[in-house]
Amino acid sequence: MVKLVSFKICPFVQRVTAALEAKNVPYEIQYINLQDKPDWFLNISPNGQVPVMVSENGITIFESDAIVEYIEDEYGPLETNVSNEQRALDRAWSYLGTKNYLAQCGTMSSKNEETFTMRAGKLNEIFNKIEAQLSGKTQFFKSDSLSNVDIAWLPLLHRAAIVKKYTGHDFLCDLPKAQAWQSAVLATTIMDNTVSDDFELQFKDFYLTNTYLANNSHVNQPSSSNLSACC
Repeated sequence: MVKLVSFKICPFVQRVTAALEAKNVPYEIQYINLQDKPDWFLNISPNGQVPVMVSENGITIFESDAIVEYIEDEYGPLETNVSNEQRALDRAWSYLGTKNYLAQCGTMSSKNEETFTMRAGKLNEIFNKIEAQLSGKTQFFKSDSLSNVDIAWLPLLHRAAIVKKYTGHDFLCDLPKAQAWQSAVLATTIMDNTVSDDFELQFKDFYLTNTYLANNSHVNQPSSSNLSACC
């Protein structure tokens, strides 16, 4: 069975677990403390980063892009009859999403208004680009079927939803097509199994405690159903 090593709120591992869930590939996952990385982990991770995958053949694969491409090669594509041009475009839009995981993490970690506003502005530029790309006529990124692009953006959409739930701040403010896409992706059957049972609690403790968002929100209680105020 495939084995993953990561930590609980890592967006990169959520992309990998989503890819595995979408293909119904069995796997086990072991979480580590990044502040105290065990020697066995450092021995199998050349860059000292997560996630790391150990294949069914016992081969260690690192870097999330490489892991996702391995899953595609080993267990079959999520979509069939995709042209080389479309596959390249899908990878490009996927890369745009994954390269902004840390940007979103940095925005949520901001300690003051000036830093948050600056980072959130840059993140908003990315979400505006996705808004312009979405047709608004399909359930997912390019059709009514889940694609690798949806998988790549799932961690960003998921974290944005949690932030809105607990603080009222909407990273997708005034982006109706992106909001509809977010709802569709998060409603998929694969969603619940992409993170640990205590993910939301761990997320709140890390990003919604002693941060600008936490100090300027209703962070101690979930937002009511009509709390949809923009940032």
